[in-house]
Amino acid sequence: MSSLDALTPLYKLIPEVKSPIHRQDFKEKSKWTIVVLILYYILSEVPLYGLSSSAVDQFAQLRAVMAGSFGSILTLGIGPIITASIVLQLLVGAKLLDLDLSTHHDKALFQSTQKVLAIIFTLFEAIVLVYTGSLTPIDASYMPVLLLQLVIGAVLILYLDEVVSKWGFGSGIGLFIAAGVAEQIIVGTFNFIPTASGSLPGIIPGFIQAAAGGSPDFSTLIPLIATIGVFLVAVYGESMRVEIPISHGQVRGHGRIRGSVGKYPLKFIYASNMPVILTSALLVNVSLLASMFQKLGWPIFGKVEGGKAVSGLALYLSTPSGVSILFTNPLRVIFYAVFFLLFCVLFSWLWVEISGLNAKEVSKKLYQSGIQIPGFRSSKRQLYKIMKKYIPALTILGGLFVGILAFGADLTGALGGGTGVLLTVGIVYRLYEEIAQEQLMEMHPMLRRFLGQ
Repeated sequence: MSSLDALTPLYKLIPEVKSPIHRQDFKEKSKWTIVVLILYYILSEVPLYGLSSSAVDQFAQLRAVMAGSFGSILTLGIGPIITASIVLQLLVGAKLLDLDLSTHHDKALFQSTQKVLAIIFTLFEAIVLVYTGSLTPIDASYMPVLLLQLVIGAVLILYLDEVVSKWGFGSGIGLFIAAGVAEQIIVGTFNFIPTASGSLPGIIPGFIQAAAGGSPDFSTLIPLIATIGVFLVAVYGESMRVEIPISHGQVRGHGRIRGSVGKYPLKFIYASNMPVILTSALLVNVSLLASMFQKLGWPIFGKVEGGKAVSGLALYLSTPSGVSILFTNPLRVIFYAVFFLLFCVLFSWLWVEISGLNAKEVSKKLYQSGIQIPGFRSSKRQLYKIMKKYIPALTILGGLFVGILAFGADLTGALGGGTGVLLTVGIVYRLYEEIAQEQLMEMHPMLRRFLGQ
């Protein structure tokens, strides 16, 4: 029994998206994924009623990770969901919550608790943004209206994420991040709608306009080059594997047929891009706390002016952008880099432990499947020794790799944010793998039965 079992009556009061009772085919999953994606784009264009035109996006540099659209009812994006996940992961990782996520019961408790916490953090973040002046209303009477719209938008995102997770491909969080980043890259590269001064804001149209005027500025191409570079390196990282030779067999009647040999792949980016998402969400909340305490007259996290941190811890933990900052404020860059990379490694380890991807759980599942390593005795302990040799190292190196890549891309001003591009590559890559697997099983039904799906 977990201490969270006492909250079960509360969980039953919160609506949830029911899981499908039948096996979904490829077309049905595709339909739900596309419908949710269209709804996301529509909601991102619904403006906040009562918002002043002077409002400044305090989280512009992390907007891609939050998967929200500033000034719309999706301003909070997935921020509350990720924050709830961070809190629960830390509590489970520190053994303050006695949950065994390998069991269906405790996993359901974890998901229900995360939903409740996400709603609580939605209220908290909305109140902080509205009542600290980050979202400036036309006048004070519009504050409750803005608050209500933010809460509605965040709750809609929460349930759209649940729809995708149960009825579509991948997860809603990943889908929304990829959709937001793709939009930023396309608009940032090809926007040809002239500004009030007559210049073209898109990188390529702007460069062509400057070149036609006789003064081409190649430095304007740096964000586009950085975006392409991050994309290529991230794809290379996603394709890297450590392949462990395995042998396995099938049980027929009362005998076991051995001799089937294959390879068990361990991804280099073992914890995927989740460490970067969680670290970025943590930075968002530091900025929120700075605004809140400043409003209360206790600027213990630093000062925030015009929606941007100008001093203290909030400044040093705000994403540095532009290579020039390396020369103007190198201490800030070093402090941010050390903090960002340390937490990427920490969250990478926590994610692997909590999601059941650690050496102990992997070796247990392999042993139960009748898999062994050629040349070694078939035992759970032997499998654990071999997996422990690789998985902890991949966890740390993978977390460090995605952290360095995201930090470097943010520093060079990559379109969609370096972190956003990195996340999008990983999300699209895994989405492609899931779609390809689904199509393969559609063509070969026996394969689905073999994999137990």
